[in-house]
Amino acid sequence: MERWKGRVALVTGASVGIGAAVARALVQQGMRVVGCARSVEKIEKLAAECQSAGYSGTLIPYKCDLSNEEEILSMFSAIKTQHKGVDVCINNAGLAHNEPLLSGKTEGWRNMIDVNVLALSICTREAYKSMKERNVDDGHIININSMGGHRMVPSADEHFYCATKYAVTALTEGIRQELREANTHIRATCISPGIVETEFAFRHHNSDPEKAASVYESIKCLKAEDIASAITYVLSAPPHVQIGDVQMRPVEQVS
Repeated sequence: MERWKGRVALVTGASVGIGAAVARALVQQGMRVVGCARSVEKIEKLAAECQSAGYSGTLIPYKCDLSNEEEILSMFSAIKTQHKGVDVCINNAGLAHNEPLLSGKTEGWRNMIDVNVLALSICTREAYKSMKERNVDDGHIININSMGGHRMVPSADEHFYCATKYAVTALTEGIRQELREANTHIRATCISPGIVETEFAFRHHNSDPEKAASVYESIKCLKAEDIASAITYVLSAPPHVQIGDVQMRPVEQVS
């Protein structure tokens, strides 16, 4: 991770769960991390914790609603002004609504597409633009995907979510191909975790906290830090090595 010291990483959805763990890990490795979320209070607290721990990097909180393109563009503009640009873009923000295909609300579907697919694509485009205009040839785009992007879960409340994650699988490979066409050494990777113990299930099953809790109590789940370790591994790979996808599940997870 030596070559990343002092470089700038954007982590979306950095207030809780995987995003917060990734932001912490990268700050610990000496990176300047812009952590964005709709609410920044938790990121501000995390930034203070990183400083108190004596980590060599810094965490910069940024308030941004990723379902609003104007806010995303404004964030990239601010990063350019204050930190020159983005060297590593970690598209972590994602959400699931309990909206089955045969009875779900369009509003929930649209919100999943806006955040899980469009925001990821907009951030990728703007990060690439930032790298290109500064002649950064060793940048990295990392998409937090899901095992749901590789197989359908037999549960109606996750089908549309899985469809958005299948899109992430396709987009990551598409990005890799376009980067090759552009003759750049910028890399593209996706990380596809199974069940990770975060606030995700509680947000997904917000009307049924017992159901959410049972998701995490049934087996020994992955921790957010396990995903952060995978990202550190991917970033640490020699510049000529492209890791396309890391699929990781708890050992006890069946599907």
